[in-house]
Amino acid sequence: MNKKFDLYTEHFGLTERPFSVLPDPSFLYWTAQHTRAYAMLEYGLLTRAPITLITGEVGAGKTTLLQQLMQNLDENLTVGLISNAHGDRGELLHWVLMALNQKPEPGAGYVELFAAFQEFLIAEYARGQRVVLIFDEAQNMTNESLEELRMFTNINSNKDELLQLILIGQPELQDMVRKPEMRQFAQRVSSSFHLKHMDAATVYEYIRHRVKIAGASKVLFNKAAAALVFEATGGVPRLVNQLCDLAMVYAYTAGAQSVTAKTVQVVLDDGTFFGRTAQEPEESVMR
Repeated sequence: MNKKFDLYTEHFGLTERPFSVLPDPSFLYWTAQHTRAYAMLEYGLLTRAPITLITGEVGAGKTTLLQQLMQNLDENLTVGLISNAHGDRGELLHWVLMALNQKPEPGAGYVELFAAFQEFLIAEYARGQRVVLIFDEAQNMTNESLEELRMFTNINSNKDELLQLILIGQPELQDMVRKPEMRQFAQRVSSSFHLKHMDAATVYEYIRHRVKIAGASKVLFNKAAAALVFEATGGVPRLVNQLCDLAMVYAYTAGAQSVTAKTVQVVLDDGTFFGRTAQEPEESVMR
């Protein structure tokens, strides 16, 4: 399998595959959307916003932005990353303490867990550290869990910010926060951004960027091919990666030195690509 991928990259004069679906900050293409989203992440940290909220569809680039942020955090930040947190109040605190490398006492109740959490925040503050909790896939949390997170921010007092929260999730998270019963939570959101789909022109530049980073010395996708990729994926980066990767495999097996619209169409006709095949309305969103 590795040999096959070596042949694939060698055929196009590349050093690596340009369209892996795994998040990779080194391939990050700074669209206007992603630039603004990242700026809001940084703004939230710099202004010590109680809660920062970043949303977008699956595959819109949220995780890649998050990894970019993690690589550039200040040393005075103590970060806990929690993915797919779920459960009741006590379970949420267990997730948080484990993310901060704190081992809860066996059988500890909620009061004991919260006391341990608060003591940790105070100890970090005394060391000159500020704690940031990042919740990925936060749309899976319940209203009760989000309300508990809001209560966490009450630990901050006056000018002493001990804790900041960053929530990353799909559009449902935005819908949850906008509910009337979540009004107090929404009031704590000081920094937010919602990622939308790439347009056709951006998809073309996105493809060019990734193949260039992978070592290409020439254009591998012409504009017609990129336009068809946009039409078939709706501009969602993860779907663009999937379709472009398949198109390069098809071009390689055909002995072609570049990908044309005809190549992309063959992939679509064969049913190899399982992404969506029609662009969503403008008010929909992207990852």
